[in-house]
Amino acid sequence: MVEQTLSKWRSQFPEMGVCAFLPEAQKDQLAHLQSTCAQLQVPLVGAIFPALVHDGVFRNDGVWLLRFDTMPFYALHADLPVDGDGVQRTSDAIAQQVVGNLGGGEEATLFMVFDAMVPNIGTYLDEMYLRLANRVHYAGVNAGSETFAPMPCLFDSTRTVQNGVLLMLLPHHHGAILEHGYRAPEQTVYATSTSGNRIAQIDWRPAFEVYQELVHNQYGVQITPENFYEHAVHFPFGIVRANHHVVVRIPVALHADGSLFCVGEVPPNSVLTLLQSPTVDSHETLNVLTDGLRAMDGDGALPDLLLFYCAGRRMHLGLEKATAELHEFDARTHATRIAGALSLGEIGGSTLHGYPLFHNAALLAARW
Repeated sequence: MVEQTLSKWRSQFPEMGVCAFLPEAQKDQLAHLQSTCAQLQVPLVGAIFPALVHDGVFRNDGVWLLRFDTMPFYALHADLPVDGDGVQRTSDAIAQQVVGNLGGGEEATLFMVFDAMVPNIGTYLDEMYLRLANRVHYAGVNAGSETFAPMPCLFDSTRTVQNGVLLMLLPHHHGAILEHGYRAPEQTVYATSTSGNRIAQIDWRPAFEVYQELVHNQYGVQITPENFYEHAVHFPFGIVRANHHVVVRIPVALHADGSLFCVGEVPPNSVLTLLQSPTVDSHETLNVLTDGLRAMDGDGALPDLLLFYCAGRRMHLGLEKATAELHEFDARTHATRIAGALSLGEIGGSTLHGYPLFHNAALLAARW
């Protein structure tokens, strides 16, 4: 079936290329896909995700093949450095690649797929924005295993890499809409000692000790080291920014010294609040997504859409509520097709031309 589809496309669109999404359970099929594309001389890029989104459900089988009639610029960077000098050099190289492939005056989106194991995604977004500013829209997601076990998850026609980023420069594209629908309680604390995605202290005390108190005082739940993994996904942190937007950070690991590790960096002295699943406004989330999509290109039909749904959000809300959100998104957009995946973090701005931020627990939608 894949061979027939690609062969038919290739005959109709000689300059075509493909972006492919594979679910983790089907990762062994990647070699066959790469060899098929090589035989047909079809450029290939893509990523492996925990699951796919198809027909309003999460699926662990199949493959999404997204065709470009003309393959845009793309680059695959493996083993991204984490030291300051290395980040600077890599960001310079990425910016030069992007600028060199920008068309004159046309809107374009820099779509990024990071390996979820990259510990300094927020830093890379900062550095790219310093170099590119508003010359592009920014959107992206994280790929990999939902267990957060290291795994090569980004690929092109010949390579499969990890700890990297896949870049695609989408021409004539107006960006993506991102929303999570969390509303922050009034009580806040400060992340007084952090390093990357590790929170060592909150209000100058061990982070887990304060986290336990917040969860117990606000929601009446007692979190212990033994039940941490069961409960922490339901009580993420929110980083409250100066514009009052909330960036969600889900704790995924507890260390013996009482430090907490989150999906995504937590800047030093961040203002934190504690979130909980009942504070998620699904209807408002979907309103923002659908209204934003229509505002991008007028109020016409929404034919083919991309939708990424955070794995942490699915765990947070439960499969039934998460699937209900997918169904409602389908019903509201009336899209011809919605291709997507279960992601491990989402990249977008709080406004269409805004600063790119790395989020958890969000939905990211865009036209294809």
